[in-house]
Amino acid sequence: MSDGDIVQRVLRGDATAWTTLVHAHQDAVFRLAYLLLGDSSDAEDVAQDTFLRAYRALPRFDAAKPLRPWLLQIARRLAYNRQRSLRRYLAALRRYASTQTPYVWQGTNPTTVADALVLRAAVGRLARPDQEIIYLRYYLDLSVEETATVLDVAPGTVKSRLHRALTRLRDEMVLAEQP
Repeated sequence: MSDGDIVQRVLRGDATAWTTLVHAHQDAVFRLAYLLLGDSSDAEDVAQDTFLRAYRALPRFDAAKPLRPWLLQIARRLAYNRQRSLRRYLAALRRYASTQTPYVWQGTNPTTVADALVLRAAVGRLARPDQEIIYLRYYLDLSVEETATVLDVAPGTVKSRLHRALTRLRDEMVLAEQP
């Protein structure tokens, strides 16, 4: 049964159909939120809010289109909003902390890390649009068309942005390897 058929069942009041949709897409929604936010607790909140908002907006959803990109688009916006509010909160904490005695961490930096962690860190240093396109295309394994739907751009734009993002990522990886 297609997502469109299941959506129609949900709109007719079938609660088990909604559970089916949530189970089919919850991992992708959570993974995107986690990749964008870097915190599992925040990602869980965004994922839950994504499905709540999607349920409310389901009557406006075009059942002829794929559901996953629509859900990921909602999750992306919610993650961005959460990140913005967290930045404001952290800025307020920094202003408060600047009036207090500073704390100096006495630890040491690790000298070796797994390649996956190096890659994740390098992606994390890229600009947000570059991170998003890499996460969607490679971490979530979306097609160019699905990525275009999530980002609300043309497929050709996805390809050009992806090319530029991967070039920046290569440059970032080279910088990370230098002593």
